[in-house]
Amino acid sequence: MNQVSTKALLAVSAAAALALVSACGSSNNGNNAVSAAQPSSANGPSQSSATPSASPSASPSESVSAAKPVKLTWWHSMTGPGAEAINKIVSDFNASHPDIQVQAVFQGKYDDSLNKLKATLGSSEGPDIIQVYEIGSRFMADSQAITPMQKFIDQDSFDLSQLEPHILQYYTVDGKLNAMPFNTSNPILYYNKDAFKAAGLDPEKPPTTYEEFEKDAKALTKKGQAGASIAIYGWFMEQFFANQNADYLNNGNGRTSPATESLVNADAGVNTLTWWKRMIDAKTATNLGRNTDDTDAAFAAGQIAMTLDSTASLRNIVNQVGGKFEVGTGFLPRPASANQGGVVVGGASLYIMNNKPEDEQQASWKFIKYLTSPEVQATWSVSTGYFPITKAAYDQQVLKDNMAKYPQFQTAVDQLHASADSTATQGAMMGVFPEARQVVEGAIESVLNGKQEPKAALDDAAKQITDKIAQYNSTVKK
Repeated sequence: MNQVSTKALLAVSAAAALALVSACGSSNNGNNAVSAAQPSSANGPSQSSATPSASPSASPSESVSAAKPVKLTWWHSMTGPGAEAINKIVSDFNASHPDIQVQAVFQGKYDDSLNKLKATLGSSEGPDIIQVYEIGSRFMADSQAITPMQKFIDQDSFDLSQLEPHILQYYTVDGKLNAMPFNTSNPILYYNKDAFKAAGLDPEKPPTTYEEFEKDAKALTKKGQAGASIAIYGWFMEQFFANQNADYLNNGNGRTSPATESLVNADAGVNTLTWWKRMIDAKTATNLGRNTDDTDAAFAAGQIAMTLDSTASLRNIVNQVGGKFEVGTGFLPRPASANQGGVVVGGASLYIMNNKPEDEQQASWKFIKYLTSPEVQATWSVSTGYFPITKAAYDQQVLKDNMAKYPQFQTAVDQLHASADSTATQGAMMGVFPEARQVVEGAIESVLNGKQEPKAALDDAAKQITDKIAQYNSTVKK
């Protein structure tokens, strides 16, 4: 098994600290999982108060003995409704499990939290459980600082079939689940149904291909309204690759063995950037920069008729629109000639650290099992907009009511379930993912601003990322 050396770890930590990257559904160069999941106050009141206080039943083997409660520390990176929901979950768990007491501690953005963790490696310091964004998965696997979730699953005969398989596969490495998925999203198309009607388009038929998207953008463009805008966000490029069933990295997307080469300059990337630039040149799409919040605001104001964003932003977008027009949602588009792929889940997962005593690790597993219960997952989804990872959560009345209020979310569920089972949709893994996203965003920006052609920009990006991967791999002990 690979292990990151201490000296190299410091170098990696320094590099990571420079990367301002978000993880799932917002490219505002901040805490993406928070901004995606943290609808503003306009998003309606938090429903975290519906979190159940009853815990799933535990078998005798699960019990954690104790004259004094086992104390656990959980590092997380959520603010707003996400933090409120976490605090309610922890409060309810602690009340129903006097033998275990969890303290949830906010540690800043994902980058900040991971860098703080790196500073504790090799010691007994740090958290029992940590929330890490999906693009930190390669580092966590290489660090040998975790106890894979699979150990507890096997010991407890925990039934993984109750969880969403497409969500699980992202965090499964070498046939074992390293982390438990927690906050999960994917990108979807948002469109203005009223604008579609006014343009003579069928409001019940959103575009599903690049060609249809481009054609509809042209029809929707008028004075005061651009047909579309897509934020300059590396996550979207990764999703466009997956939706064409194309790997983003070599070696099975970095899963059959560690990646050594970026494939961002492959046809899937060049075709995507060529299509994107063509709409900018035709003025049927507008470039609003890297911040998805800006495209969301323009969409809500009726200044653009189509955009892309995380499923976790759905409630916020619908509430921002505020009834000015009907919001429609659709699958992420792909070239008509491309193979059917699907989406890669974004967000973050929970890891159990192996520098803690066995009783604390077992208690951490008991808490994580509580988090996977249908009741907790349903209220977590309703409170934050993230997917429930447990299938039975959809049978909970609180989630049924939310789906009725926001029927657009069914698109996200259907898209997740329709995704092909492949390394492309499982998601790429590399130790320099935060830096790679920044490089890709720079390449997209260069093309849309007319400074480089798509192939040249992506060739440069691929070389930079490949060099960064080589540097990272050299720090990993075999």
